[in-house]
Order: sequence, then C-alpha cells, then structure tokens
Amino acid sequence: MSKRIVVDPITRIEGHLRIEVEVDEQNVIRDAWSSITLWRGIETILKGRDPRDAGLIVQRFCGVCTYVHYEASIMACEDAFGIKPPPNARLIRNLIQGIWFLGDHIMHFYHLHGLDWVDVVSALSADPKKAVELAKSVHDNPYNCSETGYKAVQQRISKFVQSGRLGPFANAYWGNPSFKLPPEANLVILSHYLDALKVAQVAAQAQAIFGGKNPHPQSLVVGGVTSVLDMMNPNRLGEYLFRAKEVTDFVERAYIPDVLLAARYYKDEGLAGIGGGVKNYLAYGGFALDDGYSNFLFPRGVVTNRDLAHPQKLDEEKITEGVTHSWYEGDKALHPYKETTIPKYTGYDANGHLKGNEKYTWCKAPRYNDEPYEVGPLARMVVGYALGDKRIKPLVESTLQATGLPATVLFSTLGRTAARAIETRLVGEQLEGWINELVANMKKGDVRTWTPCTVPKEGQGRGMTEPPRGALGHWIRIEDHKIANYQAVVPSTWNCSPRDEKNKRGPYEESLVGTKLAKLDQPLEIIRTIHSFDPCMACAVHVIDPQTKEIHKFRIA
Repeated sequence: MSKRIVVDPITRIEGHLRIEVEVDEQNVIRDAWSSITLWRGIETILKGRDPRDAGLIVQRFCGVCTYVHYEASIMACEDAFGIKPPPNARLIRNLIQGIWFLGDHIMHFYHLHGLDWVDVVSALSADPKKAVELAKSVHDNPYNCSETGYKAVQQRISKFVQSGRLGPFANAYWGNPSFKLPPEANLVILSHYLDALKVAQVAAQAQAIFGGKNPHPQSLVVGGVTSVLDMMNPNRLGEYLFRAKEVTDFVERAYIPDVLLAARYYKDEGLAGIGGGVKNYLAYGGFALDDGYSNFLFPRGVVTNRDLAHPQKLDEEKITEGVTHSWYEGDKALHPYKETTIPKYTGYDANGHLKGNEKYTWCKAPRYNDEPYEVGPLARMVVGYALGDKRIKPLVESTLQATGLPATVLFSTLGRTAARAIETRLVGEQLEGWINELVANMKKGDVRTWTPCTVPKEGQGRGMTEPPRGALGHWIRIEDHKIANYQAVVPSTWNCSPRDEKNKRGPYEESLVGTKLAKLDQPLEIIRTIHSFDPCMACAVHVIDPQTKEIHKFRIA
C-alpha cells in the first residue's frame, strides 16, 4: 500500500515550496507533485507603466536573483525599441553578471545544497591530519588546508553543538544512511562552508563596483549602463579584478575539489541516474561575446531525450505556458506574448493534500514543443557539450576524466551539482578578459556606454538570458507608449512546473520518481535532489492577496 509524504516547506531555498510524494512498500517514490504556495502578482502591476521603469520593479521578484530580472527586462525593452547597447555596456553587464554567477554558485553549493551531502556531526570525529591528506588527494594546494585550521573548525562547531544553538546546522538529518562521505571529507567541505561566507561577500562587493550596490543594482538603463566613471577609473577596474581573483582562487582550490571529492563517494548514485529528471534540456544563450548578440559563452539550443549527438536550434515560437494544473484561469497553453496571469485558487483536498488531478500550485507549466524541459547549469553544460562548444566540451571532459566517470553520470542529481561547479570555473576564466577588452576599447577612444532611444508608440520585445538558475525570459508588449502586457517565465517556473494538459510531470516531479528513501521520516534524498536545481520560488511566485492587499503570514511549527 502506498504512503503519502509531505515536505512543506522545503527549507534552504528562496520562497515557499511544498513537495508531496507517494512511496511504495520498498520506500521507492512512485509519484510526485511540486507546489508553490504563494501567488505571483508583479506582472499585473506593471500594466500602464512606462516600459523603462519595468527593470527596477521586476528585480523585486526576488531578493537573490535581483540583477538578472533587471537585465532581462532591460533587454526586452531594447528588443521592443529596436536598439542594442554599445560594446562597453555589453562588457560591463557581463562583468556584473559574471562575478555574481561565481558568488551565487558558491553560496548555493555550500550554504543551500552542501548540507545535503555533508554530515556536519560526522566531521567532529574526523582526524585533522587525515583530512589534510584527503584534501591534497584532489588538489595540490587545497584552500585553507592545515591540521591547525581543521581543528579550529571542529572546535568552532563543537561550541555550537554544546550550546544547543546549532543555527544553520539545526533540524538536519545527521546520521542518515544516505550520507556517504567519510568524517574527513565532511570536515574539509565544512571548513570551506565557513570560508565561503566571506568569499560570497567579496563577490557581492565586486558586483557593486559596476552595479552601484548589492542586492538590487541600479546601473542599467534601456540602451546601456550608467557606471561610466567606474569604467574610466583604473582604480575601480583594479578593485573589481582584485576581488574577482580572490573569488576564482576559491573556486579553483575549494569549490571544484570539493565537488570532485563528493563525486568520489557518491558516484554510485550518479551512475544509477538518481535525480535525472525529464531528459530534455534547454538554454537561451548567455553572456554575449559579440555586439551582434549572435555568439554566447553559453550557447543557445535544446537537447531532447538526452540525444547528445543531435542538438537542435532553439525556436522561440515553441515556448508556451499552460495552467491546467495551476491556480489560474485558462485552459490553453499560450506563448508568453499572449498569456494572462489571472488567479483562480481551488485549494487542497479534504485530507489537506494537493489535488494532483486538478489544480495544485501557483506555478505555471512552461513547455517547449509541448514537452517539459530542464533549465539551469546542467542544461547549459549538456547543450554546450552536445554542440561541441570549444570552451564547454573540454571542461566537461576534463572533469569526467578527473572522476573516472562516463558522460551519462551528468544525468543525475550528482551531475547537476557538478555541472554548476564546471560552469563556475568557465565564467571565472572570462572575467579578466572582459576587463582587458573594456580597457582596449577605451584606449581606442570608444567610451560609449549608452545608445540614445525613445519609447515607441507600439511594439513588443523579449529579453532572454541565462542567470545562475537557468533560462530566463521576459516578454513585453507596448501600446500607446505604455506596458500593455508583461510576462516573465523564470528558471524555477520551468523546473518546478506542475503537470501539463497531457499529464506530463515537470522536472522537479520527474526527478524524484524512482528514488528510494532510506528513512521515511528523514526524506534527505528528496531534499538533495530538489536543492540540486537551486529552487527560487520568490522568482516564480510573488506574495500578494488580491482581496486584502496584505502579505500572507505563515507559522511553521
């Protein structure tokens, strides 16, 4: 007889997410439903506003993914206005986004996802000398590696345990059989967890140099950027580069080695394809490398049914969103230019469970060519690998060689986590080159940062880019110089998608099916796989009650 397990809320994410699964007698998940429990409303309040204001408003979708919505909105307006920013503006946008890629991925692995792999309590019993030896087995010069340092980490965590105030380490499933790392590996990665708190701060500082502040940068405008004086000041360029090198050093000597270390002990799960998901991958293209926006660091494309030999071009007309199982009005999947966002809440069943056969989430169901697609780091690396990209394919192959694992291991929770680390290295390798390109432009006398423009009476445009969590698209339609319709399809909407009108599960749901839980009352395996997508529910759903205009209040017992 099947059992229903409810995990609500999923913690260590941005926003509110509920996961329900049905398991059989062997504790194997046979069905799953993902539900976002708060409504999105920001697109609605944009109607009637000046399109140039949209960027500053939509970056409030989230307190983490601020810049990416800002940029996507600006890009949508530029497309509708028929303009492109000058080369220097393109480079500055890459630098703002690039350093935040590093900070965001570091934060995700260590502070949001790492404790799904690392047993903190186990680290307290580790031998610091053996931990040093283990760290050196994956890198010649490991980050902050010494017996003294590791002992200090153990003492620091022991004080947390003895005080009973575990903070971020409380209420976890320590000792769960699904933890595979030996005590020494747990200690090494836990040490970097603490180091990463500082490194993420340095990345934020670097972003603020050209962005004005962090979070919610303010230096973008339709047509370019406003950080002219920063661009022309050698000291500011040096400050950015100094911080970028500090962050990339951590990536090379801590982040990448720690992922390789995890792969050593979790390889069986990767080979088994646990957490693989829907088998389809999509990327819009991110970090423009030319002023025609035809060449990207992350190439555009789709891979269907894991067919790496036959990647396909992206056809934007095949993108739709449906609401058959979402709490909105409507019954047809529509292209973002044509869709609406009108709430229609129908609640839970008599037992307090999701109505899996009806509407059960505030998340819509994005589809490409009527099929669910995963987006994010794994999708970008899979698409780039399949296309034979000259930067991505060698990085993927060298990582696989270091682990001794085949390419099929990518299609798993472990592979999704590793792909994020691989692309962090890729982006980090570009930052100094973009600074040098910026300096070269100025030496030639090109100091342009803005393309003059005015709001057209009518038009439509889209901004499609690749922020850390995956393919992000903003679509805008302008009438009488004002916003007539605005739709954002965000990465977590793609990945958290519910079933569609054909009853096909979304990526979160499909990734859980077939997973075996070691302990029903400690669903670590569910948390680990869901966290590997880096959920951001605040991007996919926004908090507003259309009746009272009050923020919803929740109390978690």
